[in-house]
Amino acid sequence: MTPEELERAVVELRDRQAIHDCLMTYSRAIDRLDRELLLSVYHPDAIDDHGVFVGSAEEFADWAIDMHTKTHLSHQHCVFNCTVDLRGDVAHTESYYMFVGMNRAGEPLAMSGGRYVDRLEKRDGRWAIAARVCVRDWAPLDEIPASLDASAMTVVKDLDDRTVQLMRSGAQPRRDRSDVSYRRPLTVDPTRVPPR
Repeated sequence: MTPEELERAVVELRDRQAIHDCLMTYSRAIDRLDRELLLSVYHPDAIDDHGVFVGSAEEFADWAIDMHTKTHLSHQHCVFNCTVDLRGDVAHTESYYMFVGMNRAGEPLAMSGGRYVDRLEKRDGRWAIAARVCVRDWAPLDEIPASLDASAMTVVKDLDDRTVQLMRSGAQPRRDRSDVSYRRPLTVDPTRVPPR
């Protein structure tokens, strides 16, 4: 290995570790309801399409912290398998997650699983999320569904009609190359972002 090849390899490993750290910090931030830490994993102009919510990083942080505070006594966002498609200062990642929450009302335990599909960018030496799409792949259901409908795969219950339609119009789980995880570059459909 030449010195130039070694240097490129070290830079790539450092970038991959920074990307991994960013994705892990998301879980810590959301589970500790730490708004400042949560915002640190996003670029200021990032858009998060969480299915049930679409908006800026600041709007997402406010929504998520409020929702989890009102709905759960405690919760964990566990991130598992993660693939990184790294190309220079842009990375596309797909991270499998499982959410578990101790509810304040109703059933004691809520669970769901899916994937965070992200486009991260390195700006001024800092890796952060520029676009995120949350895909819900499963949730405990009372019966086998006829199709995978993201609005049924959420622990957020009693959704109003507008939110159900928002979730149904967003990313749905696919088991082929039409899945959002293949989209390059990953962007959030601007028609899903509510006007400010």
